Amino acid sequence: MSAVSPNQAQDLAWLLRGLGEEVPVIRGSVLLSSDGMLKAAHGFDRASAEQLAALASGLFSIARSAGTKFDGSNEVRQVVTELKSSQLFISWAGFNSVLAVLAKGEADPAVVGFEMARLIKSVRPFLDTATRAAAMSDPNRSP
Repeated sequence: MSAVSPNQAQDLAWLLRGLGEEVPVIRGSVLLSSDGMLKAAHGFDRASAEQLAALASGLFSIARSAGTKFDGSNEVRQVVTELKSSQLFISWAGFNSVLAVLAKGEADPAVVGFEMARLIKSVRPFLDTATRAAAMSDPNRSP
């Protein structure tokens, strides 16, 4: 479970809703921890939001691996995937956080990317995801 409280998750969903209102070509968006746990969503049912979070986490991880191997850094600014009738934008959104936005095919990538960056910059401290504690061993469980 992420370190986001239920009230904070509602606040984050409100931010995502505002992004969709600012850029009407956005079909939906999810905020996730870098390991794929859904933190907030707008425009998707729960199952679709969780699936997009998992996919975004995987694509972001692949991009980080490519950066490490070929760019000398695991810093990823944005991953853009052009689908048949949609565009998927995945951006770093703060410590251990990623923002994924699914837009219509006719979306202007510069506008979507700019608005994503503007949102992230304006509320970055609230988007950070605390590092999860390691699972503790159950003392009642036999080795």
